Amino acid sequence: MQKLYVFILMTGLVLSNAIIAKNIEFKPNHPERYTVIKGDTLWGISAKFLKDPWVWPSVWHANPQVKNPHLIYPGDTISLVYIDGKPQLRIDRGRPVVKLTPKGRIVPLNRAVPTIPLNAIKPFLSKPFIVSKDELKRAPYVVRPVGEHLITGAGDRVYVRGHTKQTRQHSYVIVREGQVYIDPITKEILGYEAKFIGDSKLISYGDPATHFLISTTREVLIGDRVMPATDVGYHDNFTPKSPDPKMKGHIIAVMDGLTQIGQHQVIVINKGKRNGIQVGHVMAVFQQGKVVNDTIVKDKKGVQLPSERAGVIMVFRTFDKMSYALVMQAKRNMNVLDVVRKP
Repeated sequence: MQKLYVFILMTGLVLSNAIIAKNIEFKPNHPERYTVIKGDTLWGISAKFLKDPWVWPSVWHANPQVKNPHLIYPGDTISLVYIDGKPQLRIDRGRPVVKLTPKGRIVPLNRAVPTIPLNAIKPFLSKPFIVSKDELKRAPYVVRPVGEHLITGAGDRVYVRGHTKQTRQHSYVIVREGQVYIDPITKEILGYEAKFIGDSKLISYGDPATHFLISTTREVLIGDRVMPATDVGYHDNFTPKSPDPKMKGHIIAVMDGLTQIGQHQVIVINKGKRNGIQVGHVMAVFQQGKVVNDTIVKDKKGVQLPSERAGVIMVFRTFDKMSYALVMQAKRNMNVLDVVRKP
């Protein structure tokens, strides 16, 4: 996977007073100044000042001496200032810190602060994960390990059948069919989970071909599928924005086999590119209200309680029919089938 550099694209950093949203609320206990430290995220920094952290682009203002206002670094100071009576968050930066090597090459001492915790989403940025049934069915498969192994993993070789013709492709990923993603409303099959098992290299073509297992996350089993390793073109810019007001979807899965949904967990929603979902879209999660008995009126049908806002998510990778999102805030329990819509 290519090295991940985070470039935070802040369009419209200097906004006119006319377009600064009037409903942006600062926290009553917000600091006047905050110095960025290693491990911070833009979302986390904004949460120290704003009630809704994702609206920070509307109040972001760079000090004119900052050559690149799209990046902030540990050591920068974020302060609350008022310009023409309007509150803005301002970046103040002194002389940039650089390191000179004997070759005279200038290397930044600190990397830019990312928008969201990248460690939580990095495994989901560059692997296939969502595929069609035909893709899995047509893919070559592991028929046997080479030699006798109780557990087949990194450093071992496996025989693979299904390479229909000799190819120059050498890098592959081993995957295993996981759950089927189904739209809870239309019942349409949205895709199939392809669980990442490991990376392999084709070292000998034939029927069967021989693959060397470069790295594995779990045991490789007979029947696991082999797919070409490709650059899926992931995004590394996460500028928060609001989706279409009419956008409404549902949580259909939580990754890593978990059942409880909490902060910084990856979820799957049943809306994707075909629905207009984009990387950076922020949505609120609403927990479905329960149906309870009315003990006064004795209503046999029960009473549907209203949905309650449970958290906030941000989309970081989109597919045609579904998307991955990271839970940024969790105020109460969230569950599969909870509604997601414009915050």
